[in-house]
Amino acid sequence: MSQLLFQGVEGETDRTREIICKLPGQTAAGAPGLASETGDSTKPFPESDKLHEECGVVAIHGHPHAARQAYLALYALQHRGQESAGIATADGQHLANIKGMGLVSEIFTDDVLDKLPGPMAIGHTRYSTTGDSALLNAQPIRVDSTKGLIAIAHNGNLVNLGNLRAALERDGAYFQTTSDSEIIVQLIAHSTAATLVDAIAESLAKVDGAFSIVMMTRDRIFAARDPRGFRPLSMGRMKNADGTQTIIFASETCAFDLLRAEYLRDVLPGELVMVTEDGATSRQYSTGVKQTSCVFEHVYFARPDSRIFGRWVQESRDQMGRQLARESGVPADVVVPVPDSGVTAALGYAEEAGIPFRMGLIRNHYVGRTFIEPEQRVRDFGVRLKLNPVHNLLEGKRVILIDDSIIRGTTSRKIVRMVRGAGAREVHLRISCPPTISPCFYGVDTPSKSELIAANKSIEEIRHFIEADSLAYLSLDGLLKSVQDEKKTGYCTACYTGNYPTQWVDVEDVLPATAAI
Repeated sequence: MSQLLFQGVEGETDRTREIICKLPGQTAAGAPGLASETGDSTKPFPESDKLHEECGVVAIHGHPHAARQAYLALYALQHRGQESAGIATADGQHLANIKGMGLVSEIFTDDVLDKLPGPMAIGHTRYSTTGDSALLNAQPIRVDSTKGLIAIAHNGNLVNLGNLRAALERDGAYFQTTSDSEIIVQLIAHSTAATLVDAIAESLAKVDGAFSIVMMTRDRIFAARDPRGFRPLSMGRMKNADGTQTIIFASETCAFDLLRAEYLRDVLPGELVMVTEDGATSRQYSTGVKQTSCVFEHVYFARPDSRIFGRWVQESRDQMGRQLARESGVPADVVVPVPDSGVTAALGYAEEAGIPFRMGLIRNHYVGRTFIEPEQRVRDFGVRLKLNPVHNLLEGKRVILIDDSIIRGTTSRKIVRMVRGAGAREVHLRISCPPTISPCFYGVDTPSKSELIAANKSIEEIRHFIEADSLAYLSLDGLLKSVQDEKKTGYCTACYTGNYPTQWVDVEDVLPATAAI
């Protein structure tokens, strides 16, 4: 049993309502990671040794079934966050919001979507970074302010939120949540600007860090990116049967494909776009700041069928694999990806090296976060539950394993052991990005530096730890070459260099959140 939070929904008081639904991370009895009443011992599924993206956002303007379009877009963005999801809608008079914990498809049934009428909608799917994982911190966040009702959905992290929050509280602000997203709404509410759009522009200029934001009032949609363009946000258009047009914003263009929408352009760094019944207008609220988009979006986060920062992710990952083969080739019989994130780079590597590509590891896509652990502990059980080797493809072979990153190193070691246990004669691990040596403070759930294996061990020491015959990473120059486009987009590489593009960081405020149970 889980809960939905209703805000401003016609026929519903503002409250939470229990729903019967077995969500990821829950036992049959409904308690995350605890023994059920039947006595079955269940444990949370161990997270893979990967970084986690923070969220995906979507906005719809001018569609008779905006909530259902937002639902479909969030479904396409589910990979960006699986912890909670929400949709808010507006019809010119009312602004309703429903959000819950779990996956998009489990929260938004037909009955729930029917409670969200209106031609405008914004949506959000979340993996918590700052703030905890409580239902109240799920987004969109709906606030009744001096500027009217505002709903906001935010992808990223603010790095000066500690100072801003303290200043706002001194001015009498009352915060409903611990999410940094509410900081922006409070800044808007406390602005002395004459118009709402001026208040939004003024407020965005005060915050520092990473944010791609969609906002909605009773009659308008807003979309904006931070001046450095850390996180992606694209604008699209859908032509309706009655000749009208629907304007769409989404974190990735794969959401447009599901809606059969046309990609128009990226929202520019430092740009604020407003959409009304009269169309879309734009203004630059910030200029002159060097673009530093997150390069790890191309490495891992974004879907390969998306176009972000003006470049296809599939093309970037293919080039990473090719460059990796040129930099660190080794004699081998097969190239095997660690699915799913290593597949595209492995295809590029194999083609460049002239070595056969084989799916030597098969991923079980139907494993949730909870499992019943066998009575007798099986070594590396969590990884074996997700991945299984194809013995006839690996036995007696010199194998090149391709993965996108090594964070703590524990999962990489288990996978190397698995491939060797399937009979591989040699196992060479190749990583399609440089060593991750520093945490991210811009909206990625990153371990502390003490937990990052590359920050504490040499490459040879890492190779010894993961038990591979050889280990090589893609160079930083090779990575930047792989993602370069005609516009010469600038990228943030702080996780590989420790050089952060913002001037300072409130470390205690932006460290990854610990999920509350």
